[in-house]
Amino acid sequence: MRVLILNGSPKKVSDTMQLTNAFLEGLNEVGDNEVEIIHVIEKKIKPCLGCFGCWRNGDGKCVMQDDQNEILEKYQQADLIIWSFPLYCFGIPSHLKAVLDRMIPLVRMKMEERDGVVYHTQLADFERMKHVVICGAGFPQSDRNFEGVSVTCDKCFSNCTKIFVPETPLMNVPEWKDLADRKRGFFREAGREYYRKGRLALETMEKLEELMIPNEEYLEIVNRQ
Repeated sequence: MRVLILNGSPKKVSDTMQLTNAFLEGLNEVGDNEVEIIHVIEKKIKPCLGCFGCWRNGDGKCVMQDDQNEILEKYQQADLIIWSFPLYCFGIPSHLKAVLDRMIPLVRMKMEERDGVVYHTQLADFERMKHVVICGAGFPQSDRNFEGVSVTCDKCFSNCTKIFVPETPLMNVPEWKDLADRKRGFFREAGREYYRKGRLALETMEKLEELMIPNEEYLEIVNRQ
């Protein structure tokens, strides 16, 4: 597969990217993949101007001359796109959200209705692409924290597997190294499973998203910093 990873953390090796890298290791253990990682924070991506010049031209490119058109080209060539990012204000970090906002050159202004829902018609072959979202958060639970970003993923990404991981700062706490290694192991297993089946079983998802330590212990660690 051609795998494109969009790292939305300001860091190259963030808590969330540790899990993404483990998932990628699993993918590569069982498949011959062409992998590219884009650290979005290093790219020049301006906010969308809402000028609709891309729709007037209809060529699948943004009229602004920055790094977005390179990402658009790589995005369309990929078989699997992994969106890896920490949860910011219950959503996607602004520099990565700018990339998502400026995906509109890949659709047309023309609309159509399917099953009672209105969509823009497509220039890109979105049905061919698969998406995996790996989002980590500093909260010690998932309830009432990932709902907003989950809706965004459902609306924006086709063939999407969403992995929402609480307590990801523990990936860098020395006293919890064994639990962090265990979590990375789950993600490696998930990468192998995803390559073979194109999806993840419910049991696998539960391992990926389960708490590493109870809420009370996590709060104690955070509050003593």
